[in-house]
Amino acid sequence: MLIKVKKGWELPESAAMDEGAYRNRRDILRQLSLAGFLAGTTLATGIGGRVARAAETDPSANLYPVPANSLYQVPERPLTAESDATTYNNFYEFGSHKRIYEDAQALKIRPWDVVIDGMVESPMTLDIDTLLRKVQLEERVYRHRCVERWAMTVPWSGFPMSQLVDIAKPLSGAKYVKMQTLADEETMPNLSASWYPWPYTEGVTMAEATNDLTFLVTGLYGKPVPKQNGAPLRLALPWKYGFKSVKSIVRFTFTDERPVSYWEELQASEYGFWANVNPDVPHPRWSQAEEQLLTSGDVVPTQIYNGYGEFVAHLYDGMQAEFGDRLFR
Repeated sequence: MLIKVKKGWELPESAAMDEGAYRNRRDILRQLSLAGFLAGTTLATGIGGRVARAAETDPSANLYPVPANSLYQVPERPLTAESDATTYNNFYEFGSHKRIYEDAQALKIRPWDVVIDGMVESPMTLDIDTLLRKVQLEERVYRHRCVERWAMTVPWSGFPMSQLVDIAKPLSGAKYVKMQTLADEETMPNLSASWYPWPYTEGVTMAEATNDLTFLVTGLYGKPVPKQNGAPLRLALPWKYGFKSVKSIVRFTFTDERPVSYWEELQASEYGFWANVNPDVPHPRWSQAEEQLLTSGDVVPTQIYNGYGEFVAHLYDGMQAEFGDRLFR
């Protein structure tokens, strides 16, 4: 007798979006993506319905939408409106305010090289389009929880980070993956702020890097990921606070030394290396017990590990004695 055990992200069919409405939405996105690609431009709608025309087209536009992974299709929350997810952003290289989506259009996404080095069999440099041909793209819907207490639910496109690890062929002694964002002084005005530890750096353990949930993002809402959201390659770690999901990645370094992350270097007492979501461990300056959803504005309880504890809590077995609350800050 076959017994199916439901996973934590699965809901009854009654909670899902109507299939006809969902397919219609995907058809519209496909047509818009193709139209933008053929026209040689991309369109972005901003606040008040303003439409900005970007000068640079993402050459990967014809790859989207990608097949949806059914295991990650029905979260317990409605999707955040695309207009909110793409206009309320953090990207400190372009400024410290939330409305940096226009400034971020200066980001040059081609050519874009991705360096894989450190403790690997053979260090390599791949341009982003070569990397895209080496992986299997899919769509996943994830919850995203910012340390600032706002949250969203969005359909990322991309591939499991484990596929990049397979390409890299790390040595047995590698314990961490250190990731760095592009630092281009010509297009990123905030790099002149010397008190920030540029380039933006983040890191994960090898166990975290190869966990099924760890996702390298190349698209959003059935299109290439917008520049302000981390084009052309970013990370999505749905059980950690959002600052761990590094944007616009240009380097993956496999190492046996734990990296010091960007925010950890700035203020280690507030932003640690682990940064796992926990409603019972407050930020030193505010509670993390609740979060506010973009689009609806609803305030809802925060879930431990952002609701993904069933799938990641085992990664931290036996570590409480050493790190305590630092696992969650």
